[in-house]
Amino acid sequence: MFSRALLVTRRASNIGRTFSLSVMASTKVAVVLSGCGVYDGSEVHEASACLVHLSRAGTEISMFAPDVEQMHAIDHTKGEPMPANRNVLVESARIARGNIKALSEIKADDFDALVIPGGFGAAKNLCDWAVKNVDCTLNADVEKTIKQFHSMKKPIGLCCIAPVLAAKCIPGVELTVGKTEEEGGKWPYAGTAAALEKCGAKHVVTEVTEAHVDTANKVVTTAAFMHEGPFYLIHDGVGQMISKVLQLAKQSR
Repeated sequence: MFSRALLVTRRASNIGRTFSLSVMASTKVAVVLSGCGVYDGSEVHEASACLVHLSRAGTEISMFAPDVEQMHAIDHTKGEPMPANRNVLVESARIARGNIKALSEIKADDFDALVIPGGFGAAKNLCDWAVKNVDCTLNADVEKTIKQFHSMKKPIGLCCIAPVLAAKCIPGVELTVGKTEEEGGKWPYAGTAAALEKCGAKHVVTEVTEAHVDTANKVVTTAAFMHEGPFYLIHDGVGQMISKVLQLAKQSR
C-alpha cells in the first residue's frame, strides 16, 4: 500500500512538474490594438482571428493599446463621424474583454513576439497614415515598441493596413498588402503598395490566404481585409501569419 501510494505521489509530482515546465515554456505574445471597429479602430474579425490562432497554439497573450483619443469615432451604420470621440484604450478593452494595459507599460523583454491587427485604427490611431500617407508619423509608444522588438530580433506580425507601421520603422523591410491594382487588387489597395515602397519598403504580391515572411527582419505580413473576400479566407491568411510568427519565435528562443 505504501509503495503504491508513493508511486502515485511521484507520478502526480512528475505531472505537475511537466505542466509547470510547459507553462514556463509557452510563447508569450503581445497584441497591440487600435480601438474597436474597422473604420476607426482594430478590425474586429482580424483581431479575433489573431487571438483564436494564438490561443489554439497555446501562447500566452497580453493585449495593449495606446491610452489616447481616437482620431475620430465613426458611426459604422453610416460611415460618418460621430460628434463624441472615444479613447483607444477604452475601446480596445471591448475586444480584450477588459484584460488590457496601456501600451506605455509594455516591456519587449517580457515577450517573444509582437502582433498588430489591421483596421483603419492602425492608420488613424497608431499613426496618421490615413491623413498624411507616406509622410505620416507614428504614435510614440507604437514606434518605440516596434523598434524595440525589431532590435531584439523578436518577430513581428502585421495584417491589413498595419504593415505601414513597419514600413516607417524598419528600413528596407519586405511587406505585403496583397495585390496591387496591376495584379487585380481593388480598393482599398489603391496606391498602398506603391506608397509602402516610397517609404523604403519592398512590397511582395500575395494571395489573401498567404503570409509573407521577411526572414532578415523577422516581419510577417498578410493582406487580410485589404482583400475584399469572405471571412474564412481572411481567417486562414491571418492563421498563416500567426503560424509563421510563432515559428520564428521558436527559432529565436
